[in-house]
Amino acid sequence: MELPEIKKILFTKEALRNRICEMGAQISRDYEGRELILASVLKGSLYFLSDLTRSIDIPVKIDMISIGVYSTTTDQTGIVRITKDLDLDINGKHVLIIEDSIRTGLTIGYLVQTLKTRLPASVKVCSLLVNPRQQLIELPIAYKGFEITAEYIVGYGSDIKEQWRHLPYIAEVDRSLF
Repeated sequence: MELPEIKKILFTKEALRNRICEMGAQISRDYEGRELILASVLKGSLYFLSDLTRSIDIPVKIDMISIGVYSTTTDQTGIVRITKDLDLDINGKHVLIIEDSIRTGLTIGYLVQTLKTRLPASVKVCSLLVNPRQQLIELPIAYKGFEITAEYIVGYGSDIKEQWRHLPYIAEVDRSLF
């Protein structure tokens, strides 16, 4: 698949680096002296997680979780399920869910509720991108990188059919091409 025509670069490599460094510094201050587990939502958050952890200067543990959606026969949203669970015990620990992008919030809302049943000290969300116009539910988003609108994006973890995650920037592409 050829790289689709880029309408515009939304966030450059430098803008991403600067904002992520600010977020990492804030997380370091907020969780100083606490046991923190970063729970990365695969696959989109990998680049964000990698850069974020390098800007956090307190000890953290890292784990991965993957969410899948059972398709339905209608156009409605499918049923969410965990396809790869956390390996670490989060009971009594502070958990920060690391996500690349939150649109409706339904998937992350499900994940927050599921993790809370495991009795962590706290569960909060850190997302690189948030689209408040599409958000359907309130979430404990403690750290937001950037707000976006309904652009169709690629790069820095965001993909089209599992491609273009590796781009070092986030770009808007023409949705009509897909």
